Amino acid sequence: MKLQNKLFAEFFGTFWLVFGGCGSAVLAAMFLAGDASPINLGIGFVGVSLAFGLTVMTMAYTIGHISGCHLNPAVTIGLVVAGRHPKSETIPYFAAQVIGGIAGAAVLYLIASGKEGFSAAGGFASNGFNDLSPGGYSMVAALVSEIVLTFFFLFIILGATDKRAPAGFAPIAIGLGLTLIHLIGIPVTNLSVNPARSTAPALFAGGAYISQLWLFWLAPIIGAVLAGIVYPLIAGRDKNQ
Repeated sequence: MKLQNKLFAEFFGTFWLVFGGCGSAVLAAMFLAGDASPINLGIGFVGVSLAFGLTVMTMAYTIGHISGCHLNPAVTIGLVVAGRHPKSETIPYFAAQVIGGIAGAAVLYLIASGKEGFSAAGGFASNGFNDLSPGGYSMVAALVSEIVLTFFFLFIILGATDKRAPAGFAPIAIGLGLTLIHLIGIPVTNLSVNPARSTAPALFAGGAYISQLWLFWLAPIIGAVLAGIVYPLIAGRDKNQ
C-alpha cells in the first residue's frame, strides 16, 4: 500500500475519532430537554466511553487493511518499538493523525458554536489535571493513569493483532478496550491515551489546556514504548509478523 494512501486513511480515521468521541462529550454528554422542568437526556460518561470505543472499532474494520488504523501517535510509536511498523513512517503518521484530529475538532467547533452561549474555553472535551481535571486529580495522578492506561491499550492492540490471535476479532477487542479505558480515566483527565486526540480540542479551548498538553504527549508515549517492549518479551516475536 502506498504511503499516501495510508496517510489519507489515518487522516480520516483520526478525524472520525475526534469528531465522534469528543463530539459525543461536547454535544451529547449532558443534554437537558425542557425549560421549566428539564430532563437530562445526556449519555454521560458511559455514553462517551462507548462513543470513543465505537469510533476506533468502526475505523479498524474500515481502514485497518489500509494503514493499520493507528489514529494515535502513541499507537504508532508502540508498534514501531514492537517491530510491527516501519520507523520511516513514524513522522508522516504523526502528522496525518494530528492534522486529521484538528480537522475533526474544527468541524465539531463549527457545529457546537451554532448554539447560543457556547464557548470552547469551557474545555471542549480537552484533557487536563489539577483544576482542569473533571475530578480534580493531581498532575501525578494524571501522569500515572495516562501511562498505565496507554500501556494496557497498546498491550491489547499488540495481542489482538498478533498473527497468532484469532482472526477477525481485533477491532472488537480494541474498541471494547478503549471503552473500558475511558470508563476508568474520564474522571481523572477526561482521558487521552492519544496525543492527537488531546492536541485537537486543546487548540480550540486555549489557555491552560494548551499549557498542560505536554503531559498528554509524554505519558501516552511512555506507556506505549513500555508496552512495545513488554509484549514481545511475554509473547515472543511471531516470525510471521
